[in-house]
Amino acid sequence: MLRRLSFYPMTYFKKISSLLLEEFEKGLDPKRQTSACVKMFPTFVRDVPNGTEEGTFLALDLGGSNFRILRIDLHGKLYYMTSKIYEIPQYIMTGTGEALFDHIAKCLESHLEYLGLQKRRLPLGFTFSFPCMQKGLTKALLVSWTKGFTCSGVVGKDVVQLIRDALHRRGNEDVTVIAVVNDTTGTLMSCAHMNKECRIGLIVGTGCNACYMEKLENVGTWTEDHDEPDQVIINTEWGAFGDNKCLEFFRTDADRLLDENSLNQGKQLYEKMISGMYIGEIVRRIVCELAESKEIFGGQLSEKFNTSYAFKSKYVSFIESDPEGKFDELKTVLEKMEIQKATTKDFKTLRQICKCVSTRSAYLVSAGVATILNKMKRDFTVVGVDGSVYRFHPHFKSLMEQKIAELTDPNYKFCLMLSEDGSGRGAALVAAVAVRTEQQPARIKGILFFLSNTTTICSNNSAFVRFQGQVLRVNCFFIPNRSVRRNRESLTAKDPPPVNKDAAKRPLLHTTQVVFAM
Repeated sequence: MLRRLSFYPMTYFKKISSLLLEEFEKGLDPKRQTSACVKMFPTFVRDVPNGTEEGTFLALDLGGSNFRILRIDLHGKLYYMTSKIYEIPQYIMTGTGEALFDHIAKCLESHLEYLGLQKRRLPLGFTFSFPCMQKGLTKALLVSWTKGFTCSGVVGKDVVQLIRDALHRRGNEDVTVIAVVNDTTGTLMSCAHMNKECRIGLIVGTGCNACYMEKLENVGTWTEDHDEPDQVIINTEWGAFGDNKCLEFFRTDADRLLDENSLNQGKQLYEKMISGMYIGEIVRRIVCELAESKEIFGGQLSEKFNTSYAFKSKYVSFIESDPEGKFDELKTVLEKMEIQKATTKDFKTLRQICKCVSTRSAYLVSAGVATILNKMKRDFTVVGVDGSVYRFHPHFKSLMEQKIAELTDPNYKFCLMLSEDGSGRGAALVAAVAVRTEQQPARIKGILFFLSNTTTICSNNSAFVRFQGQVLRVNCFFIPNRSVRRNRESLTAKDPPPVNKDAAKRPLLHTTQVVFAM
């Protein structure tokens, strides 16, 4: 097993990148998304900070047994931030959804009172780090609970509406949730605030996921407007890569045993080879297998070493922090694992196991990042990264830099940037960008002429429009014109087809602002 872990040829990682790209394309294709493992959900976040965002914003960061409430004052590139952590008791994590969101609303109200911000209207960005299908910037349906949550009545529901309802039950009408994001999107936005070239957000912590900015023309599942900016952040949810068995050539017996004994068998197989929730357990299972053949610790393991998930992933980082020839951190870990007798050979073997597992993790996530870089085809891209594994493992960043460079077209340069509180500040920045965008004048796409019923035109020039509350089917002709200023009324077309060849690439869609002539 150890020999298998220590040698994966370059061709394996190139194959993984190729397979992942196929899954990306499936997830972006409306006809194939249902069967795709990697869902590629549009986040509805269309732009990154441009440095002009200002104001006071709240952020709510829910992703584990604790959650944070943050207050952020933005002044362009400068910001001031305070935060407080609140605990979620176990009985609430496994109770009802209403109890969970009531608890969050109560804590939010308490925090606002502490800050002296009660009765002040404030926009809030909500980081909800669980798998969701996003239906809008303020609408996200929970796909499934993870991380020990089993709250009833939430799966399939809009989590933004649930938090709004909880605030309403407490009489709070001043806090307005204007954006819901996951932690990868927050990471991208946080780093983009510091460096405008950031277009990828990556989390390598308890879980593993990535997002990136995609051109709308490549997002077949996008059904909203194609106005500028013609882009949207895609939440890949790539942790599920391999759930269709395409990674069986790469997985080991330790991976399979871990999966068979997990709560979500057959799910999140890519993530289970990478993330901090699992790499410690992979190390423990390899040690147990070697102990059976007396290749480590003389075959004698403590009760703790025989306990699932007792060997924490942070121990891997501790052990690999020791200088060559030194085993101080390793000995401390063995004390925690209640191993009484160990030789220098045992020390070296355990360190080698940790090195193999963490290196494989870094190389696997590198294959994913390289896939995105090659797909985006940008000359230079900053990759915003956060998560405990990346942040605290002594060699993870350098391992990633090496392998990404090997797997990426040499014309596409990159830089890894550690995120500063993406799940908190990033959510507030999404809210700030949303506010900035709303305050901008409407962009006009052109002139829409309505034609009389007696006019003979091609049938595909027919469209539904909403005018003064009524929906009518009318004959129309659209002339694209980027220079037209806003004038008179706003019209909303419902799923109209292209009205001419020139407009086909950029059809009139929902909430398009136009000047009209009758």
